[in-house]
Amino acid sequence: MTTEDKDTPKGLALAITVYLLWGFLPLYMKLLSHIPAAEVVAHRIIWSLPIAGLVLIIAGRTKDLRVILRDPKTLMMAMVPAALVSLNWGIYVWSITSGNALDAALGYYMNPLFSILLGAVLLREKLTPWQKIAVGIAGIAVGILVFSAATMPWAAFGMMLTWGFYAFFKKSLPIGPNQGFLLEVMLLTPPAMLYLIWVHLNGGGFMLTSMNNTLLLSGCGVVTAVPLLIYANSAKLLRLSTIGILQYIAPTMIFLTAVFLFGEEIDPARRMAFPLIWLALLIYSVPLIRQMRAK
Repeated sequence: MTTEDKDTPKGLALAITVYLLWGFLPLYMKLLSHIPAAEVVAHRIIWSLPIAGLVLIIAGRTKDLRVILRDPKTLMMAMVPAALVSLNWGIYVWSITSGNALDAALGYYMNPLFSILLGAVLLREKLTPWQKIAVGIAGIAVGILVFSAATMPWAAFGMMLTWGFYAFFKKSLPIGPNQGFLLEVMLLTPPAMLYLIWVHLNGGGFMLTSMNNTLLLSGCGVVTAVPLLIYANSAKLLRLSTIGILQYIAPTMIFLTAVFLFGEEIDPARRMAFPLIWLALLIYSVPLIRQMRAK
């Protein structure tokens, strides 16, 4: 399957929707702070499987999946984004539940720059002069955040690398977006099930320990699968560089949540950096919106 390397109005609408959903996700994940991050990720994988499968059944595309499962090359290609997204989920959940939501925001702020770099280097995407200025301003802001940190924000770098390459390989996967996501969770479900069985056999595990825990863990499928399915469809309809700049929506919401709801401290460097990031977003987005309205 090939896609045209251009932006579409539908892709823009889907991308904005998914980043708003991801912006609110920390509120849900914070409710799971008493549960180990690995266990939360395992449930995110397992409970995403029936939702992704139902979407494919409704769309009448189950035949496509059967063809994919008989194609070793596609299966091998799908293992890469599957592994990357599971690592990204683990780092993200740990950041939110351990009181480091600002690291999650920083990671997502660096994601667009990394995506733009991948798009320019690997896909030969071209940026306009104004877009280059916007990327430069955002780079300065991220540099202020990184180099002023008392300790190296490894979680932020981990999120940047795993999600950046996930977006790249997801765009390159030669199958439909919904089939691709279902294939990813199918590949991840066996190890997730084995991990949960091991946890419960060793006296751990929070599933069924209370109604609250059971509902929260099973709900991980909805809050995981629905945004990712939307994202998978938007990624096929936008340039990688456009996807990158729109990612500023989610970290801004995460940042505000971390400061005003979770009570995490904001240092002077962040007070300088975040206005620069908003300026970069404005410079990049206005020409893009004008161009799409003209079309």
